[in-house]
Amino acid sequence: MIRALIRYLHTFTGFGRDARLFLVTTVVYGAVVSLYWADFNLYLGAIGLDPSMMGWLMSVSMLAGVLVALPCGALSDRIGRRAVMGGGMALVAVALLAVLPGNVALLFVGVAALGAGSQAVSVVQIPYIAEHTRPEQRNEYFATWSAIGNLTALVATLGGGAAATVLASDLGLGGGPAPYRVLLVGIAVLGALALLTILPLASDRPGPDRPRHAQTGRFGTVISDRALFVRLLLPGFITSLGAGQLIPFLNVFIQTKFNLNLASINAVLALTSLGTTMAILAQPALARRFGRIGSIVLVQASSIPFLLVLGFSPLLWTVIAAMAVRNSLMNAGSPIFDAFAMERVSVAERATLAAGMTLLWSLGWTLSPLYYSALQNALGFTAGYTVDFVTIIVLYTVSTGLLWKWFRGADREAPRAIELGPVQPTIVETPASLLEHA
Repeated sequence: MIRALIRYLHTFTGFGRDARLFLVTTVVYGAVVSLYWADFNLYLGAIGLDPSMMGWLMSVSMLAGVLVALPCGALSDRIGRRAVMGGGMALVAVALLAVLPGNVALLFVGVAALGAGSQAVSVVQIPYIAEHTRPEQRNEYFATWSAIGNLTALVATLGGGAAATVLASDLGLGGGPAPYRVLLVGIAVLGALALLTILPLASDRPGPDRPRHAQTGRFGTVISDRALFVRLLLPGFITSLGAGQLIPFLNVFIQTKFNLNLASINAVLALTSLGTTMAILAQPALARRFGRIGSIVLVQASSIPFLLVLGFSPLLWTVIAAMAVRNSLMNAGSPIFDAFAMERVSVAERATLAAGMTLLWSLGWTLSPLYYSALQNALGFTAGYTVDFVTIIVLYTVSTGLLWKWFRGADREAPRAIELGPVQPTIVETPASLLEHA
């Protein structure tokens, strides 16, 4: 048993310097993202906005992300992934301060900036990781990276909500939106710290001794096989259409249905992150046993029944358990699919594919909150969420089925042009220099 555990842990070692440093960025910036998603809609409710306005703000934020996705991917080919990430993090930190007054016009400006900044980071993270890990390390690194993000979410949401509540009380700010404003200031500070964590990363800006990541085509895109791109992108888009109408508003759903306060809501969301972390770390072993696509389809299909419990159980503890299991299973396969997708295309196409993945995900989350808002206005809280849950179950089922149909034999094929194109000289390290390979 001990030897088996050691062998399992050894698969998560050997990453290069920049890959290890990027995990630090994952922790700090992951706290920013986690706290924002856990609490921002609750802040909007505390300042008196109705669900319809929340839906519009969410759509504007995601639309901004859609608009910048491809340009950011192309820009990162020209100036480097690190520089684009830094610009996105700086924009997020500033935008968080813009939403503090609660003015509706400033809220729209702030959420648009948040969407654009966070998208700039998201677009380049996956190709950055692919370019700073060896092919045999990528399953484990992507799993480690995602698991650390979820552990960060657990700690941040638990500590952030409680700390903001206590601090607002100690400062005599009272209840209502005050704890949320304290929390938003703290998130902005973390955003600035996240920007500092990328400074030690080696520059990947193209230059005389460092070729560009890709020779881009029209609109900064590089696509050699459009049918392959469609198959890699469409399941994620369908999933986003389901997730975007429900997941951003789960905190509102739980708060309203069970009358929980800020600290309790964050504790519930933190608990779900723990199960997700464990599932993600186990996913590389499942991928070796069932193949990458087989393992992804297995966990995603298994998550769907728990949506029924999450949406329709009247008992809080069953809802929490269902949310933890559903999140664990549905998200466990994501890092493995990221690694799989990066290996199906050439180096020159990675930024385009990553931009397409985040663009379509954001597009789904742009359209879906409008659907959520329409349901809430037309049907009310209970009936609106009932239709939401039914819709998301159908969409998740279709997405999982397409993955199986299109890629079930892919694990038996050699990866397509894994290492074609220029490779950064600074990231090619000898095995002796690697301490271990998320």
